Amino acid sequence: MSAESLGPRDRIGSWRRSFRTWRGQRPFWAGLLTLLGGLPIMYFPYANLTLGQLTVRMATTAGSGSLIIGVLLVVLGFTMWFQSTARVFAGVAAILLALVSLVVSNFGGFLVGFLLALIGGGLSVSWAPGAPPTQPAADGDPEPVIAGPVLSGTGLDDDSTNGRHRAG
Repeated sequence: MSAESLGPRDRIGSWRRSFRTWRGQRPFWAGLLTLLGGLPIMYFPYANLTLGQLTVRMATTAGSGSLIIGVLLVVLGFTMWFQSTARVFAGVAAILLALVSLVVSNFGGFLVGFLLALIGGGLSVSWAPGAPPTQPAADGDPEPVIAGPVLSGTGLDDDSTNGRHRAG
């Protein structure tokens, strides 16, 4: 083996670090929950439940609607992962589809798919990309952060009182 080749542990560690970086740059958990929310919504309308000799079929007249809603939720989950710029649209669409699934597909996959898709959509809407880490100044000391209001000029305006303006 050459000195440049990586062992299995180094490859796994490298893969974990790269996956962690990839996961941190997008709404990963929102996409995962939305994707998992689509699966029970798709599955339950076509499932058969067997209790002893009794077979209960969960099929409804809106089975195709359930399939469409589930597939759309899965696609929205992947959209949150791979097109993070469309996260707000995908989140709002996931929330709306989760609400529609309550009526269309067996109470949203017996509330499991509904709750997963609703939480995933909410996480997607609220996710914001993190700020890049700040670079230290050339001399090695970071610039100090000053708390408080930033005043321009010589002081406060004469027309304002404590930052609030009078009406009229």
